[in-house]
Amino acid sequence: MRSLALLAICVAAPVAAQTEPGAAPAATEAWQAPTLTITRYDEHWTALADPAERAAHWTGRFKYVPVGAEAWLTTGVELRARNEAYRDSLWGGAEAPDDGYLWLRAMPYADLHVGTGAIGVRAFVQPIAAYAIGVAPSAGPVDETRVDLLQGFVDVRLGDADTGSTAGAGVTVRGGRQMLSLGTERLVGTRYGPNVPLAFDGLRGLVSLRGATISLLAVRPVAAGTRSFDDRRFRGKALWGAYMTVPAVGAGSGLDLYYLGYRNRAATFGERTGREVRHSVGARLFGGAAGWHWNIEGVAQFGRFAGGRIAAWTLGSEVGRSFPDAPLTPDAVLRVNIVSGDRRAGDGRLGTFNALFPKGKYFGELSPVGPTNIVSVNPRVAMAIGSGVSASLAGMAYWRYARADGVYDIPGQLIRAPGTATARFIGREVEASLAWQATPELELSTSLSAFAPGGFIRQTGPAKTITMLGLESNFRF
Repeated sequence: MRSLALLAICVAAPVAAQTEPGAAPAATEAWQAPTLTITRYDEHWTALADPAERAAHWTGRFKYVPVGAEAWLTTGVELRARNEAYRDSLWGGAEAPDDGYLWLRAMPYADLHVGTGAIGVRAFVQPIAAYAIGVAPSAGPVDETRVDLLQGFVDVRLGDADTGSTAGAGVTVRGGRQMLSLGTERLVGTRYGPNVPLAFDGLRGLVSLRGATISLLAVRPVAAGTRSFDDRRFRGKALWGAYMTVPAVGAGSGLDLYYLGYRNRAATFGERTGREVRHSVGARLFGGAAGWHWNIEGVAQFGRFAGGRIAAWTLGSEVGRSFPDAPLTPDAVLRVNIVSGDRRAGDGRLGTFNALFPKGKYFGELSPVGPTNIVSVNPRVAMAIGSGVSASLAGMAYWRYARADGVYDIPGQLIRAPGTATARFIGREVEASLAWQATPELELSTSLSAFAPGGFIRQTGPAKTITMLGLESNFRF
């Protein structure tokens, strides 16, 4: 494919790896950025105020640029090329079931800090240039936005809220356009996997106190357009709430508690369209000890939709065991998700869970189904081969939670109506991935996925096996 040839230009062999100062821990999913953070504004580079620290790696001169007695500038960029090749997308029912395309994006940023004492002001700007080549029948807003403003905000800090300290206390008030990443992005995420990330316009307050943090939100999602400088605030949708993280008993563990309110003036579930006001109350317990690690989250939803009431829920669990002393240092994980659906259409109660703004590749690189009306079981084994190379093998199996409800994609759009189907089983999937952290800034990765349809897919339409090959080059500092 022409996109494969173009990708080859972007992945020239790099030099040997080094340790980047201030870098965040390596990501755990193949699609995630290998170093630093995705949102970029929550990185802390004050340790590089010492010129000797800046000289330790070539990126130091860009991460901390003194511009005055009490001011400094942080700069960086992401350059990503991603090729995806599909065969029989949506089990052969897509508008273009066989498709191969190339995503290209560049996301530079500049982060100006003024003030090193108890009061600080910051201005953060991140434009985006995102283009798609070969998408059939045409590129959509998640494929291409051309040149636009991805993030741009100003905030004021009182205290230690901007230093990354877990011992101090502080408050930050932020206004403007920003990406949001709450918890494991089950309900609010950056949509980093696709070509155009998701941003929000509005206000955010951040409070930190001795290791605990509280985030207060009042925002609207940004609707990306496919032309330059046409991204606009989505006035029909709104998100508000509070998200708190506190240390739990034991080192390395924590507890999230949150409330999120959501309004959509033109929501659609099944054959009904109407005004949706939904409230989500959730809790997440996460941590690790003695080689084990866990992440368990539950959410209850209530509210009103099209004159009726909402009663939905989800429970997700992830339990894993790492073996650091074994060959290849394997890490085995089992994930189980149960997400409610609508048990009885027309009864005045909507049981379909709404994942709001979840992460872009929810169940893996190939994610034709999303976290709505679903039961999923997902074992995964990852290993470090050596010299910066890692690999993983995962399996997934999916069932419908409610027979009266259908199958949805990640944005929450119905892709297979229930009709008269009686089968619950949606299908099974297998995925293998390989990644090479060539340098602290450059990761090259590939994945191969296949999704075989189950009884429900065969009863409701085309039922071919979906296959996807993904290739990615990601340079970030």
